[in-house]
Amino acid sequence: MPNLPQLSDALLTLEDRVAVLTLNRHDLRNALTGSNLIDDIVTTADWVNLCDEVSVLVITGAGSAFSAGGNIRDMADRSGDFAGDPAECAERYRKGIQRIPLAMQAIEVPVIAAVNGPAIGAGFDLANMADIRIAADTAKFGETFLNLGIIPGDGGAWFMQRLIGYQRAFELTLTGRVVDAAEAKDLGIVMDVVPADELMPKALAMATKMASQPPKATRLTKRLMKMAQRMELKDFLDLCACFQGMSHNEPEHLEAVQKMLASMARK
Repeated sequence: MPNLPQLSDALLTLEDRVAVLTLNRHDLRNALTGSNLIDDIVTTADWVNLCDEVSVLVITGAGSAFSAGGNIRDMADRSGDFAGDPAECAERYRKGIQRIPLAMQAIEVPVIAAVNGPAIGAGFDLANMADIRIAADTAKFGETFLNLGIIPGDGGAWFMQRLIGYQRAFELTLTGRVVDAAEAKDLGIVMDVVPADELMPKALAMATKMASQPPKATRLTKRLMKMAQRMELKDFLDLCACFQGMSHNEPEHLEAVQKMLASMARK
């Protein structure tokens, strides 16, 4: 069993190659600022990439909220992450919450967001940084930055339009309206909506299925999925050929082939 990193405001477990990160500041509705959750998320992302025992990461929240995003009291007080003149505030963003999208984008294994409650502002953006979102029927989603007279400073405008398209992302961002789980599914934000008590079983069942796949090929496949978004086809096919050459020479490939042949022989 590998050593888990020490986290301050989140809980981390690992079982059967599935890591579960639970944001655990329900007293702050799991706000990402005004807590240690930024450090915890980045630490977990780095650990996942270095730990060969992990094949899938599930992110969820403790309590009634997934994440309320920014700490509004700190905004009102111009303290914490929101203190200082324009240059100082910009630097706090770069050294603070903007570490999350960079870390999330670099995670090498599938990431499933199990959205247990409201995901608002930066909390909504965090969910959108995952590969797949499953929502409890109690979840709500809002890109609410303009309601507070600020912009999505954590990269949310980059992630959401790639998820649901420019027009829908523009409408949600410019109106700042909050949508329920059913509408989020209709918009393509979440893949599925389930009763709250079925959320983690659903997310873990999907994670377990993914974690049962050959681990090295799983990581290479996620890299391909990400890189396909920004590469020309010819260059992408060259990369596929290289990754496939690597995969064909891994013991896990031959093990999977033998398993498939044995399954065929039993039919």
